[in-house]
Amino acid sequence: MSTLTITAKGQITLKKDALQHLGLQPGDKVQVDYLPGDTLSLRPVKPEGSIESFIGMFKDKVTRTVSIEEMNQVIADGWAGLL
Repeated sequence: MSTLTITAKGQITLKKDALQHLGLQPGDKVQVDYLPGDTLSLRPVKPEGSIESFIGMFKDKVTRTVSIEEMNQVIADGWAGLL
């Protein structure tokens, strides 16, 4: 159990072990729930479908690079005859 100090601005800083326990990193968000009996509950807010989770998703699946011209040709072939 940790004891935290409230600053003049009404803020607290969570100790490193508490952040690790919640799996939090700098910039993460925390949800605060107000419970009966002067109790708060903190839990991490995990983003769903963020761009950060998407970037690099296929990095291990790339077998070769493709030029812009090749991409344009594939796009043109894919749309051929659909209009």
